[in-house]
Amino acid sequence: MKSCFSASLDVDIPVDERPAPIEHYLRQPQRLVKAIAHTSNITALGEDRYRLKMRPFNFLSLTLQPVVDLRVWWIENGLRLQSTACQIYGVDYINSRFYLDLSGKLQAKSVGDRIHLQGRANLEVRVDVPFPISLTPQTILEISGQSLLKSILLTMKQRLSHQLLADYYHWADQVDQDTPVSWSLPSTSLL
Repeated sequence: MKSCFSASLDVDIPVDERPAPIEHYLRQPQRLVKAIAHTSNITALGEDRYRLKMRPFNFLSLTLQPVVDLRVWWIENGLRLQSTACQIYGVDYINSRFYLDLSGKLQAKSVGDRIHLQGRANLEVRVDVPFPISLTPQTILEISGQSLLKSILLTMKQRLSHQLLADYYHWADQVDQDTPVSWSLPSTSLL
């Protein structure tokens, strides 16, 4: 039985201003990847591509571990993220019948007198559910699948809120100490 699950999540994170603008920090896409996954689970594939090994999770009676290839790159108005491939460790049957699409964007915007990181992440999974799980009522499958995807996106958002900001503040403080040039943030919209 084929099933499709999807979830989206908006991000709006206020940023404490530093002399080095966050836009300069965001032009280093590897920092976003390191914020959403532990470094031991990341493999750089070259240029703007990375392989992330996610934590194993349980879906109904199955234990699965996705390994997702991502492209993360900077364009003129922010960071973009797009999955390019995915494998599932744990159940070969599902691996050959599994499709994952993760996309997202993140950019710095002026909101009132503060800078905010704003963006959106979208996650879609299509899978041919194996027997006997296929006997589970469709509504239970959908609720379980949607809940799982939402929890994945919430975890990513929490890591952005903590890991990415902490890394940005550390980076900005280092830039400020190493660089005698003063950075300034424009008073109008940054993007």
